[in-house]
Amino acid sequence: MSSSDRNLSQVEGASLENAADFRFGIVWSEWNLEVTEALKNGALKTLLAAGAKEENIIVRTVPGSFELTLGAQYLAEYSKVDAIICLGCVIQGETRHFDFICDAVAKGITNLNIKYNKPFIFGVLTPDNQQQALDRSGGKHGNKGDEAAITAIKMLSLAKSFKSSRSLGF
Repeated sequence: MSSSDRNLSQVEGASLENAADFRFGIVWSEWNLEVTEALKNGALKTLLAAGAKEENIIVRTVPGSFELTLGAQYLAEYSKVDAIICLGCVIQGETRHFDFICDAVAKGITNLNIKYNKPFIFGVLTPDNQQQALDRSGGKHGNKGDEAAITAIKMLSLAKSFKSSRSLGF
């Protein structure tokens, strides 16, 4: 089914673990504020609904999506978070700037996952226009912030399952 036919935030699969024992960082871009603030609010709402404690969530802003990588690295280095959710929006324009920013941010966040061995969640919208961004930040296609929060919890649950298996001798 194409994304134009459904709410993308209706996540299927394994049930969500209670997030009460996890610590989260959220770094979000101020650029495209109407969209990114909705993403941040969606992520916060979802984490709290999953049992995360408000005092275990650190939220920081960066000027634009390009700065998400360094902002996320700061969260990893200067706080004790288990997962970091990176939220931004880069709307396609008339120049190749879009391509360079999207590529840099995707690679940067991927590298942080590997460097720190913890989930850094890519919650960056890359729509063709403002309406698509609105549709994916609380509109008809759900909220990518919700999806990013769910992904963070699921990745922490996965890591926890490996740690439990190792302690059992697997």
